[in-house]
Amino acid sequence: MRLITWNINSLRLRLPHIETLTRTFSPDVICLQETKVTDELFPASAVREMGYTHLHYKGMKSYNGVAVLSRLPLTPLENLPDWYGQQDCRHAAVALELPGGPVTLHNFYVPAGGDIPDTTENPKFAHKLAFIEEVTAWFGQHPPSRSILTGDLNIAPLEHDVWSHKQLQNVVSHTPPETERLNKWLNGGFTDALRHFVPENEKLYTWWSYRNRDWKKSNRGRRLDHIWVTPDLTPALESMTVLRDARDWSSPSDHVPVMLDLKL
Repeated sequence: MRLITWNINSLRLRLPHIETLTRTFSPDVICLQETKVTDELFPASAVREMGYTHLHYKGMKSYNGVAVLSRLPLTPLENLPDWYGQQDCRHAAVALELPGGPVTLHNFYVPAGGDIPDTTENPKFAHKLAFIEEVTAWFGQHPPSRSILTGDLNIAPLEHDVWSHKQLQNVVSHTPPETERLNKWLNGGFTDALRHFVPENEKLYTWWSYRNRDWKKSNRGRRLDHIWVTPDLTPALESMTVLRDARDWSSPSDHVPVMLDLKL
């Protein structure tokens, strides 16, 4: 199974890029974040014409939104929590039908958290930390198995997940309160699939700010996009690729797709 995760930063704006991904890499499943489209305006017909006949999406106008596009049959998982008491379309989950048995797939878009890393001064940062704590507690009560968790988690947890650990320790996405919580979530039943292939002492990024005119030259990136698998799926991991070239596509997202191959 070939899985791609991508914060597309507006599905309707970048719909042709899904066709490019499909033509070039033939993924079985694409998980999207920040689709920014309500369910009634979701371009389902165009996506199905690309071969993704099985869809599950949750969207809202102008903000957030997650979607699973699949060539494989899927069953949406119902009765999931409204994290932080908000129905803000940040999580979708499905059971994928595979020859070896179903695999649960979670697609998350974690809150960015604003600019100030202080819960009293910045409610968005408080929301982000509470969101992660709630999700971690939920997985603690519902231990995952044969599961994949993916998405824009908006945190670069390791030293070499950012261009400068020293300069970004007090910058939202790499602060200790965020990285400690994300690692607790990860260690609650998952393996970091990207770092399975790339050692922790090597730089690894999936996001480059729009503010960098020459993103390649400056290379001030962060690893905000993740794919985790439960230990029972770790033997199935075959390869991982960060599709950096997508950052140079016309009207690009500031995130690039991440592709994972599993033998399932």
